[in-house]
Amino acid sequence: MALEAIFRQLSVSLQQLHDALNAVHVTVGDQPSEGGTAFVDGLENGVLDMLGTLHEASRAASQARRSVVPPPNLDQARRSLTTCQERFHRVQQQFAGELVSYERLAALARLGNERRAWLPWANIVKQEIEECRDPLDQTSKNLAACWEELAERLGTVNLSVQTIGQQIRMPAKAKTLEPEGVT
Repeated sequence: MALEAIFRQLSVSLQQLHDALNAVHVTVGDQPSEGGTAFVDGLENGVLDMLGTLHEASRAASQARRSVVPPPNLDQARRSLTTCQERFHRVQQQFAGELVSYERLAALARLGNERRAWLPWANIVKQEIEECRDPLDQTSKNLAACWEELAERLGTVNLSVQTIGQQIRMPAKAKTLEPEGVT
């Protein structure tokens, strides 16, 4: 696949993940009016933190995508993709630890069972959390494809030369250099 196209797909999948997480955030914020809980506040803060980290990943992916447009700057693309990868892994870890961990889902179910008015809300939150799995998986696959494509391109580049400084030329008369003072 073309380098530009796979980097574009990465940006699209990151946007889809953002949309899914944002849906969780909106639903969590739309909690029933009868008394919030520390659990809900923690859930909302975790999702906001994930959205912030995901925004950083998206910015890095955009920079990487701009770097592969001809003439490509593959080193800049590599550095930006590294940043994107690091932020995405953080989002994956936060998702596993703060949203879909057994403890979190059990606490969500318990909240719905203890407060009957919260049961529909808890079910929708759980469903929207589950809907984040596909965009997470797709983004992970697209990141791997970007690395594969970038590695393939970098593997075909044998030499990179940058000129810095002055060019020094010898006068045409000087055919040979003889050290002074040597007999």
